[in-house]
Amino acid sequence: MKTSLQLARFCFLLAVLIAFPRHASAQTPMPMASSPTNTGGTNSVTKAEKKHVAGPFHGKLLAVNKNAKTISVGKRVFQITSETKMKKAGRPATLQDAIVGEPVSGYVKPTPDGRWIAASVNFGPKPQENGVPAKKSKPEMPK
Repeated sequence: MKTSLQLARFCFLLAVLIAFPRHASAQTPMPMASSPTNTGGTNSVTKAEKKHVAGPFHGKLLAVNKNAKTISVGKRVFQITSETKMKKAGRPATLQDAIVGEPVSGYVKPTPDGRWIAASVNFGPKPQENGVPAKKSKPEMPK
């Protein structure tokens, strides 16, 4: 009876030792900074962990602040600098050419303090090759 109990303990210990390294090697630890937080059953990255990356933007121009040299597109505000390349209808432009409500597009870069710097801004609709704004037309139906 005593030997069978010792044999059972030995087998259990051996099974645990064999299973544990497989379990431990199958998992890779996630870095804490990049792991998403679980809120309400959905995975979402918190605002502090979300990195701003340079990229294009487009939308309607919501506001222009000529004193602060900023434009608002959607929920974001972009800083206009002396190095920002601005165009309207394919020609060089200034902030005076910006009209609230018109389409605007461009390219922005983030700063370490969380602001957005506009590298390029295109006011108005996208121009065609001949410099006239593109118009959507219905295709003609054959008769």
